[in-house]
Amino acid sequence: MPVSPPAPTEEQIRRAPKVLLHDHLDGGLRPATVAELASEQGYEGLPTRDPAELGAWFVAAADSGSLERYLETFAHTTAVMQTADALTRVAAECVEDLAEDGVVYAEVRYAPEQHLTAGLTLTEVVRAVNEGFREGERRAIAAGRRIRVGALLTAMRHAARSLEIAELANEHRESGVVGFDIAGAEAGFPPTRHLDAFEYLKRENNHFTIHAGEAFGLPSIWQALQWCGADRLGHGVRIIDDIEVAEDGEVRLGRLAAYVRDKRVPLELCPTSNLQTGAASSYAEHPIGLLRELRFRATVNTDNRLMSDTSMSREFTHLVRAFGYTLDDLQWFTVNAMKSAFIPFDERLAMINDVIKPGYAALRSAWLFHGGGELRS
Repeated sequence: MPVSPPAPTEEQIRRAPKVLLHDHLDGGLRPATVAELASEQGYEGLPTRDPAELGAWFVAAADSGSLERYLETFAHTTAVMQTADALTRVAAECVEDLAEDGVVYAEVRYAPEQHLTAGLTLTEVVRAVNEGFREGERRAIAAGRRIRVGALLTAMRHAARSLEIAELANEHRESGVVGFDIAGAEAGFPPTRHLDAFEYLKRENNHFTIHAGEAFGLPSIWQALQWCGADRLGHGVRIIDDIEVAEDGEVRLGRLAAYVRDKRVPLELCPTSNLQTGAASSYAEHPIGLLRELRFRATVNTDNRLMSDTSMSREFTHLVRAFGYTLDDLQWFTVNAMKSAFIPFDERLAMINDVIKPGYAALRSAWLFHGGGELRS
């Protein structure tokens, strides 16, 4: 009888090459960095300056089941990200942390308009973050790791600067900015309010993703795709509302769900974040299981590593435990993400063929030599 490899261990998951498409810069700070920057800048709003207590506070505050309360935690992180030095530091540490977790490609998003209170211009914000990303990549190489990071510039959906931010993204597309996004509370702020920005990006042949189908339902997804023309869906987890599973297991896709699957629209799914905001009740009941089974273009992401106390390795570990996923499944999610990235096709293909597939092949073969799936250094 054929012998199947055991379930991937946490160490194998950490070593596996991973791709991250949905990660917020202001949602991934180290607690110690938040405390240190607050002290340096005289920011008095933190509930505590102790890094361990502060990290626990962010998770507890975000773990409310409400997207609105989840978003409130960002007032503290953005408050200490108002200078060029702070932005560069945070961006560099972000890349270091992702590389240490085995991420080989990431698109990290942030809203330049939220970093202007100390006098920076939008262009200065972008330059500071780009400088930090490049510094983080250099530090990763020095530590024996490889990672490539692109920036997504986010406009806030409750504000009125989306066209300006879209133009900024287009202006810096040759210096590390790979696309555009809108974010913020969905209810009451439909993506169609920002049609001028999306029409501009389409005329410029630029890429954009839209937060849709997280706290709000199918109308948000429909507008993001059919009115705005999004390349990807930020979250998109509520597409499950257009899928019916009968008692006998027969699955019926509604027209929108069928369109999303047929068109291979990438879903930037964030399991832990979805649990915190109430979009799912448990990992085992998260729609990603059915979406994987139905072969939607599902990807796995962190959303906000600080607020969710997570990483790509932790997200994958939760899914392995909930669904019995193998390394083959993790590779499938990873290749999906790399196919959906906003860098040129030939570079995506090289990452898949030269980095991702060889990395998983090495992990799959390790059990033949070391038994039990442990990978020894």
